[in-house]
Amino acid sequence: MEVIGNDWDKKLNTIWTSDGFKKFMEVVKNKYEENTCFPEYKNIFNALKLTPYEKVKVVILGQDPYHGTGEAHGLSFSVQDGIRKPPSLKNIFKELKDDLNIEEAESGNLTKWAQEGVLLLNSVLTVEKDKAASHKDLGWHLFTDHIIKLLNEKETPVVFILWGSFARSKKIFITNKKHLILESSHPSPFSAASGFFGSRPFSKTNNYLTKTNQEPINWDLKKN
Repeated sequence: MEVIGNDWDKKLNTIWTSDGFKKFMEVVKNKYEENTCFPEYKNIFNALKLTPYEKVKVVILGQDPYHGTGEAHGLSFSVQDGIRKPPSLKNIFKELKDDLNIEEAESGNLTKWAQEGVLLLNSVLTVEKDKAASHKDLGWHLFTDHIIKLLNEKETPVVFILWGSFARSKKIFITNKKHLILESSHPSPFSAASGFFGSRPFSKTNNYLTKTNQEPINWDLKKN
């Protein structure tokens, strides 16, 4: 069954064809019909569409989508072109500058990272407009936890970047010793100074990818 349009479909076929998931997606669709929800329905699985399973080198795990109009487009921490960067994303760019001396891009759209092999995965994939974490109890975590478990099975080493206590709670699914876990406080203004700033996740990621004979990530959104 084709939902994503790449190798994730084969990996997730038992999910796509299960009655439970079909019923779950009916619930999600009803939420979209009842209220304004984000991201756009067509972009819910954007992270998987942009980063095929075999191409995943890095995972940056977020909690749930931005809930402001025009922000979320299915990638954790990313906003669409022309949208003001949220504070957490501003801090991510600040650490990128301090770590690799890469200047902040004009846009906060991280699609290029996704195409480089960075799976920008939120644990919860939908949210109601202006209501943070409003879909956290729908059941999305069962689906996204399964994705983390599938990535844990990869033979090729993966770097898991876990920012904040919520993301770090997913460590229990990452048991394969081939993978690298980088964890720190969240880039939110409330916690960035407590361990996020100075954690150097971007250079550490590229050093590990190089060490494991993989192409490092081009984190510069301004360069091809």
